[in-house]
Amino acid sequence: HSRSSTSAMALEYPVLAQGNGDYTVEDWTTLDSLTWLKAMAWDLRSDYDDEVTRAQLAGRMTLKQIAEIYPAYPYSTHQPILGATDWPPATASSAPSAAGSAVPQSLARSASASVATSSSAVASVTTPETRAAYAAVQAALAAVPQLVGRGDGIGSNSFVVAGDRTSTGKPLLANDPHLATGIPSIWSQVGLHCRVVSAACPFDVTGFAFAGMPGVVIGHNQSIAWGLTNLAPDVSDFYLERVQGDTTLRDGSWVPMQVRRETIKVAGGADQTVTVRSTAHGPVLSDVLTDVRSAGDSAPVTGGDPNASYAVSLAWTGLTPGRTADALFEIDRAQNFADFRAAAKDFAVPSQNLVYADAAGHIGYQAPGLVPIRAPAFAGSPPGYWPAPGWSSSFDWKGFVPFAQLPWVEDPKAGFIVTANQAVTADPSPFLTSEWDYGFRSQRIRDLIAAKPKVTPAGMAAIQMDNRNPFAPTLVKALLAVNLQDDPFTKEGQDLLRHWDYLTPAGSSTSGAAAAYFNSVWANLLRLTFDDELPPNAQASGGSRWMQAMTVMLGNPRSAWWDNKSTPGVTEGKDEILRQALVAARLELTKKLGKDPREWRWGKLHQLDLEHPVLGGDTVPAPVRWVFNHGGIELPGGSSIVDANGWDAADCSDLSNTSTCYEVSSAPSMRMVVDLGRLDGSTWVNQTGQSGQPFSDHYDDQVAAWATGEQFPWAFSQAAVAKASNDTLRLTP
Repeated sequence: HSRSSTSAMALEYPVLAQGNGDYTVEDWTTLDSLTWLKAMAWDLRSDYDDEVTRAQLAGRMTLKQIAEIYPAYPYSTHQPILGATDWPPATASSAPSAAGSAVPQSLARSASASVATSSSAVASVTTPETRAAYAAVQAALAAVPQLVGRGDGIGSNSFVVAGDRTSTGKPLLANDPHLATGIPSIWSQVGLHCRVVSAACPFDVTGFAFAGMPGVVIGHNQSIAWGLTNLAPDVSDFYLERVQGDTTLRDGSWVPMQVRRETIKVAGGADQTVTVRSTAHGPVLSDVLTDVRSAGDSAPVTGGDPNASYAVSLAWTGLTPGRTADALFEIDRAQNFADFRAAAKDFAVPSQNLVYADAAGHIGYQAPGLVPIRAPAFAGSPPGYWPAPGWSSSFDWKGFVPFAQLPWVEDPKAGFIVTANQAVTADPSPFLTSEWDYGFRSQRIRDLIAAKPKVTPAGMAAIQMDNRNPFAPTLVKALLAVNLQDDPFTKEGQDLLRHWDYLTPAGSSTSGAAAAYFNSVWANLLRLTFDDELPPNAQASGGSRWMQAMTVMLGNPRSAWWDNKSTPGVTEGKDEILRQALVAARLELTKKLGKDPREWRWGKLHQLDLEHPVLGGDTVPAPVRWVFNHGGIELPGGSSIVDANGWDAADCSDLSNTSTCYEVSSAPSMRMVVDLGRLDGSTWVNQTGQSGQPFSDHYDDQVAAWATGEQFPWAFSQAAVAKASNDTLRLTP
């Protein structure tokens, strides 16, 4: 293209040029591809938001209360990825590894127990000044655009079944990564085939790739298939830093920070120059806002000077050079599990659960990535759970967990592997994180696979579309115990739940009506129980952590959370809050969906608007939005459901503005099922389409199929591709 003109480019570029007369598009470079990987790693990092939130909450409430909203992972009901017979390997030494030796098993398994016992942690984060510093850092970083999304809804499903449990006699592998929604798709469906596969040209691979980045990220070649879900280890830590000017205290001595100036070019405005200061841990994030430096004044920190001023820095594995891009190419050409593991060794960030299957009949799993080894900031708490004193090198990272100590398995006895962002193992070594997804999706997938003597390719795709709410039976039992005999109006809603099958379809049905009411009750219950005590940037999202917290709290009617602090002089209890949620939901849906509960429909509330990342906002003229965006798609499923069309209950907390309440904010970005017995029999579907041009037939031609769970034939062999082709573009050098 001509950089002097945007007229021949995708339509969004001429639109952008209208508001910026000198607008030009830079050539895409190798650096841009590598930067995109870093951007994904930033969005998919783990424990960052939770660490800041805990720092904000300490001092506002008791540690016991904080522990209740960060409950222990339920290993007894939601199995981890690898069972006790899978990891650690039988041949491994029973001695603790260097990575896990500092982490007692009780701490690795129970974050809530550690919070309750680490009272010394409060000393570092309870003052208004220090909490304000973290609030400012969080507010500044919240303004950073989310490229693939983050939060409770951002995860993925992947599962692989061995040949002795499939109808084909060969492994089947399925994957559907859950990311923020948008159009055009984040994925491009590609094939990379050498006419003659050789050492000089080793690629015969197909799958899903990122625009502007070479190589297939998820897919299969002629011998193996693989899928990815977010492993989400804790790869970022906050440090409180003692500073004087541009120096920082380190082990009793003042050492200079690294200081550099960066110029940010602003379209339609003047260049902005910023000063970036970095300590031994990483960039000083409290410099992001000009008034933050004073916010840490006089913060009492264990082991520090109570009269000192503190800054906040961030250590993050994404700032460490890595070879993830190389790893993707190595996976693309791997031919067996040994090759696959060798490639995974280079997979640094974002760390992903890697599932594997091959045409020879083997299945496997590998946890890769840079996982820091560090001591807890306070005795009795897991590593990375609280911000650490930056002036003592004893809290610095001590390297990374050796690849040989990261969990893996080949051909597990169960005959299948499920990864859906749940805990990797129940073993405390190596320590990966205290912030897992709580396993509602993963256990549902495990149960569905285990219930089938033989899984078919179509059955794998059907599992991806399962919309049963695994948390609903627990909450419905408590809701049905609420006596509403004196309130027949609300009881009409409650009665929808009495014979509900816990399915969440989008269309008109008794299940869909019950799903609408249940989700409204859930949103109102979260608002009444938690949001009266949580700051605006930490309100309950309704994802798996909140489901597990509520599961535990329903058995604890004396929890302080049951008292609504917005009603001073009144002490509510569990039964009263449950009743209020039932009443509020009945009133809400009567206004939104009509008086007759039997006519309610979950899909009417739970809709997806696919918006262009540049031209989707309200500031864009309506005719332009109409061209680029695709909206009003009614979807089943929800947060922590296998068909993970997630929504954020925090959008429902402000009763004066619930316009985005229940809207789909994350969803499966694609789906695929690979048949290792007949690769040309595999299937796939993209969320939107293959083209980024809104006037192309392929801009959104897969949306309807994706929404209903249909997948398309996935041609791989040269003959199958030729037979399936309608149009061919040949590029001649």
